[in-house]
Amino acid sequence: MKHMTLILVLFAGVAAAATGQDDRAGERRTMVERHIADEDISDRAVLEAMRAVPRHEFVPREHRGRAYANRPLPIGHGQTISQPYVVAYMTDVLELEKDDRVLEIGTGSGYQAAVLAEITDMVYTIEIIEALARTARRRLERLEYDNVEVKQGDGYFGRPEHAPFDAIIVTAAAGHIPSPLVEQLRPGGRMVIPVGPVYAVQNLILVTKDDSGEVRTEQLLPVRFVPMTGRAQER
Repeated sequence: MKHMTLILVLFAGVAAAATGQDDRAGERRTMVERHIADEDISDRAVLEAMRAVPRHEFVPREHRGRAYANRPLPIGHGQTISQPYVVAYMTDVLELEKDDRVLEIGTGSGYQAAVLAEITDMVYTIEIIEALARTARRRLERLEYDNVEVKQGDGYFGRPEHAPFDAIIVTAAAGHIPSPLVEQLRPGGRMVIPVGPVYAVQNLILVTKDDSGEVRTEQLLPVRFVPMTGRAQER
């Protein structure tokens, strides 16, 4: 009888955990329906990725109740996790294919990298703040995102050891577009980056490189991101 009681208790615990997971999945579906799909983002892979990634796992415990609100949240060290719509929009702009090699500048908590990893085979990400890089690496490993490689370092210089990249996404604002990132973008590739002054409204810029290597830029929408630090602030 004691063994039976123990089994029932364990089963109840598993069932409760599963129910909790389903509850959060429902929140993700609602988040996508209200704040992403209704805002003209229709790429199925992007919508599925936003439904799949447990955003509450990427925010501090004290903010988990607001994890599926369409707003940025603090993650410590003066950094934030972007609002879900912006994450989805920037991902959508990249027009990713399954076999693309993607570079992310600014790992933060690892949320954007996880979204990318749901869509494409390999994501390389770099974070200048050592503590964030370390915790993001552990979190992504725990959640079994085995196709994400986290490095600590200055994202201004990209990751030339893995270049060229089919897509590059920058999740911090720079005063200019870093030339090393343009160089690491393959012909036919796309980069999205916020450009503008620190702690003010910036412009989200799409950078494309055609097959001949010619680079073009296009302003997409006004945004507000934390600043890119390191070499980006020296100019």
